[in-house]
Amino acid sequence: MDKIEVYFKDGTTKSYPQGVLLRDLLADDQRSGRSDEVVSAKINGTLVDLQAPLEQGGELEWIGLSSMQGTEILRHSASHVMAQAVQSLFPHAKITIGPAIKDGFYYDFDCERSFSPEDFHRIEDKMQEIIKKDLPILRQEVSREEARQFFRKRGEIYKVELIEEIADSKVSLYQQGEFVDLCRGPHLPSTGMIKAFKLTGVAGAYWHGDERNKMLQRIYGTAFPSAAALEKHLFHLEEARRRDHRKLGRELDLFSINDEAGAGLVIYHPKGALLRTLLEDFEKREHLKRGYQLVIGPQILKLDLWKRSGHYDHYREKMYFTEIEGQAYGIKPMNCLSHMLIYKSKIRSYRDLPLRYFELGTVHRHEKSGELHGLLRVREFTQDDAHILCTPDQLNEEIKGILNLVRDVMNIFKFSYELEVSTRPERGTIGTDEDWERAIQALRSALEEGSLPYQLNEGEGAFYGPKIDVKLKDALEREWQCATIQCDFAMPERFELTYIGPDGEKHRPVMVHRTILGAMERFIGVLVEHYAGAFPTWLAPVQVATLTVTDPQIPYAEVISQQLREAGIRVEKDIRNEKLGLKIREAELQKIPYMLVLGEREVKQNLVAPRARSGKALPAMPIEEFIGLIKKECNIGGETYS
Repeated sequence: MDKIEVYFKDGTTKSYPQGVLLRDLLADDQRSGRSDEVVSAKINGTLVDLQAPLEQGGELEWIGLSSMQGTEILRHSASHVMAQAVQSLFPHAKITIGPAIKDGFYYDFDCERSFSPEDFHRIEDKMQEIIKKDLPILRQEVSREEARQFFRKRGEIYKVELIEEIADSKVSLYQQGEFVDLCRGPHLPSTGMIKAFKLTGVAGAYWHGDERNKMLQRIYGTAFPSAAALEKHLFHLEEARRRDHRKLGRELDLFSINDEAGAGLVIYHPKGALLRTLLEDFEKREHLKRGYQLVIGPQILKLDLWKRSGHYDHYREKMYFTEIEGQAYGIKPMNCLSHMLIYKSKIRSYRDLPLRYFELGTVHRHEKSGELHGLLRVREFTQDDAHILCTPDQLNEEIKGILNLVRDVMNIFKFSYELEVSTRPERGTIGTDEDWERAIQALRSALEEGSLPYQLNEGEGAFYGPKIDVKLKDALEREWQCATIQCDFAMPERFELTYIGPDGEKHRPVMVHRTILGAMERFIGVLVEHYAGAFPTWLAPVQVATLTVTDPQIPYAEVISQQLREAGIRVEKDIRNEKLGLKIREAELQKIPYMLVLGEREVKQNLVAPRARSGKALPAMPIEEFIGLIKKECNIGGETYS
């Protein structure tokens, strides 16, 4: 039998018989650590099952259950076990797809019965039975026609449709007990390796994500390598429900989304409008001191402009259109066109550059109704959008400046974050290969020169250029996409933007599209959940509540409230004829940072008795001292935000 060479990451090389099963090789190799924790292998970068034969030499890496890829395989296998359990309990349910997703898995079913959370106990119990049997998960390759006939006999119409969409002559099937599924794999060696799982929810989902197709039922679940990891995740899920911005938005009276107005359209209530105004004022201040100029563009622009930019060809399914006096217009989904027209309004010299245009621009995008989600996915939103036009030589420093702004702003909000570079999509782009390569290199160079680690996200750039995406991590360690930096050589070319260089000739500028907070609606939703509605003092819509003990203190409450307002502090009076305990409780529920309890003693001594929303009582103090305390809390990095 022929021998083939396998080398490992530690640099060692070993010979094995060609065709040896990886599970047998695993028993011989000590690099894997605990062999019972290994769930898969990677050969020359390709994930395979442990039951696969070793047919070629090259680099071999064992994949442990607790690794990111191992956990993904665990979840994919758990989705198959869930599908097996559902079909065992509900034999008429037809199976569709069941992938692993971030933090879990799901499987879509076509079933006459509507699944409810009450069914979860039965499904979970059945899953435990399947897991306890420790069924081998076996892979076999068959021809497309053989697979089609197999699933057609079982009445699995969705699997037949999937097979017809596969171009390969052969497909792979996975079997555990009587359950067989169409799947690329890889999977766990057996069902018994699933140690900790939980079903978490049920929702509707259209087949292939197309609302013209049948509505299916999607059961969500999650699985982890250990019970402790699952318990931590379930705690985070419960905490996420408590922090849900839609729930807190109602309780704190920040915003509403009303069907009478339209899906995906946010109505800001007074406190929500004030919160947004505070964020916008903060943004303007930060941008002005960094050399940005404020601009404002129209909500609609002629359709010809959108065709010229490429948005009509590449983005029109997300756009709204209208007609005025026979002229077609597009309602803007982005702000860049107006900014380029401002640039073109006069001749520019290299001495004028860079130009940094900043706009809190409201845009409209046609999102599908099933994708809308509170403030996180809407149809009308405002971006903290900026476009920098600079010479190619200035590009590196401008990207670094944006990265510094991201760092400074995220520090203020106590967000950690990770960076990701998204490269050119395979199709549907504008611009030359050379320009795309220059743009990608500019983004990567700025990150590397700043010693900023990043991940590469192949093929996920915008249609006009690559981008750096900033993934925030909130208090529950969830990731949110907000800030983005996009490098664009194509739009200046299409709009014939020029500047006069030192040589007296016309040259083409580079454009950088960027946001810091991103969509204001989305960022507010993230902030609500990050802080659980308890905003820092500088950002709280109401910073102080004055609470009277009895009616005789009402005049003093009026005086104190006025002093606070004159000091620029946002105050709300509660002078109702109610018990003090009730007033305190309601102020705490409204997440107001401080309450000032005003009783007979405070009036006589001309003091205030502060109480923090945490329940901590502070010593009584003069109002001037309390104002100083608030001002100090609103001082961040030597600047006062309030």
